[in-house]
Amino acid sequence: MYRTITLAAALAAALGIAGAAAETAGPTDPQIAHIAYTAGQIDIEAGKQALEKSQNEAVRAFAQQMIGDHTAVNDQALALVKKLNVTPEDNATSKSLSEAANAEGKKLAGLSGAAFDKAYADNEVAYHKAVDDAVSKTLIPSAQNAELKALLQNGLKLFEAHLAHAEQLAKQLQ
Repeated sequence: MYRTITLAAALAAALGIAGAAAETAGPTDPQIAHIAYTAGQIDIEAGKQALEKSQNEAVRAFAQQMIGDHTAVNDQALALVKKLNVTPEDNATSKSLSEAANAEGKKLAGLSGAAFDKAYADNEVAYHKAVDDAVSKTLIPSAQNAELKALLQNGLKLFEAHLAHAEQLAKQLQ
């Protein structure tokens, strides 16, 4: 269980820092764009790892959905920043997310079979809870551009559905 919440805890801590900063200036739109893109990319990579390691059809279907949905949202985000002529800005939060994701990916790489499937599903539950919370409480309120805010709001609806699916998958794997 510890290993499945590491990435979510890192996300919460990193965005807690961003949330504390929001009381003063908050993350800027270029920083928000980078955080959101990084969070999506993390789930894409986790999905790819699950496709490589899992033989469970439900896990594989979920992983494929994560890859497809997060790729679509990231593509929309890239199109928006290009349209707005904004360069996403790397920041402490996105760096922390990447570091935690790399560590979690290594932990998951050491697992196989049902142990991998369960750890992947549990991590997806924890990760989506943390991402949904961060998007709703930090990123959306801090976004200044209306189109970026709308993209985050639409993404949040999708990510909330991901959480429900991940919870169902984790329960199925118990």
